[in-house]
Amino acid sequence: MKYKIFFYIILFLFILFPNYSYSSTKLEGIEAFPESYKPYLEILKQKYPNWNFIALYTNLDWKYVIDNENIFGKNLVPISYHDNWKNTKNGEYNVEVDSGWVDSSRKAVEYTMDPRNFLNEVRIFQFEVLSYDEKTNNIDGIEKILYGTEFYNRIVEYKNSSGNNIVTNDKYSDLILRGGQTSKVSTYHLASRIKQEVGPFLSHSSISGIVQGFEGLYNFYNIGATSSSEPMGAIKNGLQYAKDGKGASQETKNKYLIPWNTKERAITGGAIFIGSSYINIGQNTIYLQKFDVNDEKGGELFWHQYMTNVLAPYSESKLVYNGYKNSGIFSTGLTFIIPVYDNMPELPVESPNILENDFTSDNTKMYANVTTKLNVRSGPGSSYEIITTLDSKEQVTRIAKGKQAGELWDRVILENGVVGYVFQSYLEKVPEIQVSDINLSIDKTTINKNERVKLNVEILPVEAENAKIEFSSSDNSVAIVDEDGYILGLSSGKSIITAKTENGISDSINIEVYSPVTDINFDTTDLVLEKGENFHLNVIIYPEDATNKSIEFSSENVNIATVDNNGNIIAKDIGNTKIFVKSLDTNIQKSINIQVIEKLDESEISFDESLVINANEISGIDYKNNTVNNFKQLIKTDYEIKILNFKDEKLEDADLIGTGSKVKIYKDNNILREYKIILYGDVTGDGKINSVDLLVLQRHILELEKFDGIFLKAGNINKNGKNPSSVDLLLIQRHILNLKIIEQK
Repeated sequence: MKYKIFFYIILFLFILFPNYSYSSTKLEGIEAFPESYKPYLEILKQKYPNWNFIALYTNLDWKYVIDNENIFGKNLVPISYHDNWKNTKNGEYNVEVDSGWVDSSRKAVEYTMDPRNFLNEVRIFQFEVLSYDEKTNNIDGIEKILYGTEFYNRIVEYKNSSGNNIVTNDKYSDLILRGGQTSKVSTYHLASRIKQEVGPFLSHSSISGIVQGFEGLYNFYNIGATSSSEPMGAIKNGLQYAKDGKGASQETKNKYLIPWNTKERAITGGAIFIGSSYINIGQNTIYLQKFDVNDEKGGELFWHQYMTNVLAPYSESKLVYNGYKNSGIFSTGLTFIIPVYDNMPELPVESPNILENDFTSDNTKMYANVTTKLNVRSGPGSSYEIITTLDSKEQVTRIAKGKQAGELWDRVILENGVVGYVFQSYLEKVPEIQVSDINLSIDKTTINKNERVKLNVEILPVEAENAKIEFSSSDNSVAIVDEDGYILGLSSGKSIITAKTENGISDSINIEVYSPVTDINFDTTDLVLEKGENFHLNVIIYPEDATNKSIEFSSENVNIATVDNNGNIIAKDIGNTKIFVKSLDTNIQKSINIQVIEKLDESEISFDESLVINANEISGIDYKNNTVNNFKQLIKTDYEIKILNFKDEKLEDADLIGTGSKVKIYKDNNILREYKIILYGDVTGDGKINSVDLLVLQRHILELEKFDGIFLKAGNINKNGKNPSSVDLLLIQRHILNLKIIEQK
């Protein structure tokens, strides 16, 4: 197999997509993976309990990824391959991008990029973390990988630039081990990479040391070996890199130990290059080095790719597996990082080797007609890897019936979701007994939100009790039902749950989901009103979909302030009191302090008409000019003004005023008035509207970290008096992108 380092940037225009965020996320454990991944990983975990699996959520759309990888010249296959593997477009079919290599088909890219195709104990190693691990990396393991090549158990000799033969005291495995320790790259990966790049023979031109014009130079990883039309062009380009780094700076050459005029410098220096260029910047698996879909390095995706052979991860994983197989390290804690994409196909993409005409679509219940075990393989043939096994009489669904020449293989899906191939001769059709009636019942027809209850299902005749039943909900936003008949209440409302058999027999039952009130809150804090002033008190009820939102208002002292059932407060007389709000659903009660004061004359204090004054709350501030100094210019008074942030820390003239900031008016060292600032969109109180506010508001909406009081009002950007929602989140996003500035009035 032949591989080239993908050093050049493909000169094609990338397809433009909406402004999505492609920041990746890593989550550890099988439970973090999508359902279509889990059964394969659970099989591996059962066999190798110390293995660790990390889901790399790329947050990239599957079609977008394939579109960007399916560009002419980016992924190659041997010209000898079946046309299913090759790009067959006019003008591009069988055009040799490199000698003997042509552009791959879209199907080939889809197959090799779908991680679910390779979650077996052999091909999983394309996802192995390639960082150096002193617990597992050792000489014995390296020698096992080198077995069958001229590097195996071999003392290192090399030619210097004068043609003299230098014999060292080290074996190739010693150099590879030291190279891994220095570069922090897995020594098994380095050994496998050397076998892939230069083959099994020491006579390969990249490491012979006798190529004319490049005597005494070595390049074990074909770094810089870009294609060229001249004879041995790629080899010479690689040796030129070994000589001077192709014009690299002295700092770079020192970093990579260039020139590579000894085999140790070439192995270690190349390992440092691989580590710094790929493994140590996030592309730390064979898969990620081939397919640049992880953004940890902070650059453009899809171009920083080490190999052009589309099957490189597939092939190298087998070499790593073989090297590991007899080394005794399978029992250790190996770690695998496996990519996940958005909107992936429901089933794993089939190999281009599998011809469409060799199968007919099917949906038949089958069982394993064997006395012991039946192998389930990754492809239709005994040469494919075993994914798992079926027990005698174990049932599967045949989704494609084989009609190949010779041995017949069927594609099946197991009850746990695993998709694979089984030898057709060992499958028998499950006898069918038709359902004549189905009856549903449930212990209670009203369930609480987030409650999970089981449907009781009676199937007649009893002999058909294993018949496949499809459950559905008339409103999945209210309640959902899984394949086992468990109903989960999601939000307040009504839904009809239906069970239907394959032969059309069905029954339904009505349910109602009740969402109780869990909390109530206000979008303002302690309220100061002038005598005779009116104020509408907004009450936020949690959760948003509470079934019964009825509340009751009351005043502790109606002589000071009254309140009606709509939350309208009237300040009656000077003094202090409380306004109570009670949920009639769950009896949760909250209160807010009310202070009624004498009304000030405008000659004592007045505000610029650009500001909005509502009781002791001030909004309408120009967020681009919201310094303390600028704000003070909008207040006319002879009294002393002090401004503090929401933490009660004094703000200086150059500081920004934000939500929760307090404006205090002093007369003769006594507080005459205190106002609170509202800056819509600023839910952190720092006077800015940015991505931090976006994150905090998102956590509030998801009820991960709720805020209250005046910050609720600042987060309610569309000013409908409700709990902030995804609409408000969108308004902040549009503000940050300068698409629509948030109105402050």
